[in-house]
Amino acid sequence: MTTAVPTRLPRLGAALRESVGGLPRTFWWLWTSTLVNRLGSFVVTFLTLYLTTDRGYSPAVAGLVVSAFGLGGVFGAIGGGVLADRLGRRPTLLAAQSLAALTTVLLGYTTAPALIALVAGLLGLTSNAARPAISAIMADLVPGPDRVRAFSLNYWAINIGFAVSASVAGVLSSHGYLLLFYGDAITTLLCALVVFLRIPETRPERPADATQDSSTPEEQVGLGTVFRDGPFVSLVGLTFLIAMTIGLGQVAVPVVMGRQGFSATDYGLVVAINGVLIVLAQIPATRMIRGRGRTGIQVAASLLFGFGMALCAFAPGASSGGMAVYALSVAVWTVGEIIWTPVNQALVAELSPVHGRGRYQGAYSLAWQASSFLAPLAAGGMLTLWGAGSVWLTCAIVGVVAAGGYVRLMRGRSGRRLEAARLAAAAESHQAEVGGEQGGADAAGGKSDAVVGAAS
Repeated sequence: MTTAVPTRLPRLGAALRESVGGLPRTFWWLWTSTLVNRLGSFVVTFLTLYLTTDRGYSPAVAGLVVSAFGLGGVFGAIGGGVLADRLGRRPTLLAAQSLAALTTVLLGYTTAPALIALVAGLLGLTSNAARPAISAIMADLVPGPDRVRAFSLNYWAINIGFAVSASVAGVLSSHGYLLLFYGDAITTLLCALVVFLRIPETRPERPADATQDSSTPEEQVGLGTVFRDGPFVSLVGLTFLIAMTIGLGQVAVPVVMGRQGFSATDYGLVVAINGVLIVLAQIPATRMIRGRGRTGIQVAASLLFGFGMALCAFAPGASSGGMAVYALSVAVWTVGEIIWTPVNQALVAELSPVHGRGRYQGAYSLAWQASSFLAPLAAGGMLTLWGAGSVWLTCAIVGVVAAGGYVRLMRGRSGRRLEAARLAAAAESHQAEVGGEQGGADAAGGKSDAVVGAAS
């Protein structure tokens, strides 16, 4: 027993360095801003429950409002991506977060259904305009081989915040939903403050000899370029399918749980399982899947998403047994989320040209925003017309279709291009490390400073 502890400590230290070491300092400030923002991400999570219980609207009306949020996010994702490339990542992020905080408070005071939908759409636009800039900053800062790890750590921060906010929001809502709107707005402003004080502009500079009529593909990236990129569009389409399974569940689960007699606190505890599991398992899982085939990871994740959500079909009414089934459902599809998210985001970064990262990340976000618009409409309609069973069956079918889509994407021309992009990123990172060693810099610190300097 006395000799085992010294042996394990170096292993633990090595595992920790492998998981979180060697990333640029600016990345960690971005990580911190994300954590702060997500600690107060109350409104969107509880919007359906707020509209149906506090405001007394039907599931169909709630679905329309949430869809308006998603529709605003569609425009926010594209607009935010274009602005991140044209104006820069930092000003886009600051403007989006400041306006999102203002719109969040405004939503809390809006009462008419039509105005609620309008303000929700504005909130979707402003809050989601920040996403392409955040992802582009990470792609700018972090070398290719470290991107899965960086996106995983960022997603870890999101879910640390989500696990806390979901539990806290369930308690706060019992004292009035307006507290949720103010809390969300304040943390969004704090996030913007961290960006203002600590995160520099990271948009890569174009070569000095580049001209307006340059024929270099890297210099001529527009939205048309993005949507003509077959492999990338296929990846966005598959992301949309996965996002639809999540979106259908996010609308249907609180409505069905409310009908079965569960409270807002019960729903908050069930949803918090997602964040808690990701907090505990994201980093170890990322280490476990390193070097494993991406096709198998994406196929397994798709099936876990679909069938995990479908487990809700077996939940009885308000009882400990019902809570256990909902908790199991969340646990199963969360495993899929843990292994799917960093790999999928790394694929997006690998397929994105340097000077088009904002637009590509915006198009990727479009998959999520389109599902945010369509999933509430679909879930509301299915719940009204055919009942909850139709939602759970649809989730299972979509998961199977997505799994087959990933098999096809990762084979043939698309798979070869993705592998070539990965190898090119690895070679670029290796050259940077060799250059840093020749300059006599510290291996980890020198690499980080070189990346930050080149990006800013």
